[in-house]
Amino acid sequence: MSARKQPLEAVLFDLDGTLIDTASEFVVVVQALRAEHDLPPLEEQRIRASVSNGARALVQLALGIDESAAEFERKRLRLLDLYSEVLGTTAVPYPGIAELLVELGERGIGWGISTNKPRAYTEPLLAALALSPAAGSVVCPDDVKERKPHPESLYLACRQLGCSPARTIYIGDHRRDIEAGRRAGMRTIAALYGYIEADDDPGSWGANASVACSTELQGLII
Repeated sequence: MSARKQPLEAVLFDLDGTLIDTASEFVVVVQALRAEHDLPPLEEQRIRASVSNGARALVQLALGIDESAAEFERKRLRLLDLYSEVLGTTAVPYPGIAELLVELGERGIGWGISTNKPRAYTEPLLAALALSPAAGSVVCPDDVKERKPHPESLYLACRQLGCSPARTIYIGDHRRDIEAGRRAGMRTIAALYGYIEADDDPGSWGANASVACSTELQGLII
């Protein structure tokens, strides 16, 4: 990353598992959903590793049912209702993120978010956390036709920030994040501290760099 030839204009983040640690809230939600079905608690790490895969994956994990099941959509909506009750209560920025955002602001480098998390949940979460400086762009699946790994959301974020994809870094904790960044022509950083399943191989994602801890981002980027 230090060998980049063009000046950095912006840094984009995935949300859950990259910018914000939201897993504690999803642990509560999954365990509550299981309790409603008289199922014992799951190992917390199994839930954390699945957070980046979204609500559908969490329902499958919690109840062991397939998306084709007649009751699946009802269970998914129940999980989202439970999440709404705890949204923003225990989620926190990862260590070093607040300091990184301040330094980006001081250097005139824009920052934004590209997430597959619907806006109905993204906006309340960001409001609760009140990050400063605030994101110059927040792109949710509601804003685009194609979700990540398609690069559409990253292109939109760049237009909103007034930056070039070639002078932007995208950071994410999932293969689809790195694929989206690469397809957009951005430099990419794999957040190995995020929600990565045990059988995944981040080394095969093709990121330009990776960090084992969020506190390493500032030294790598600036």
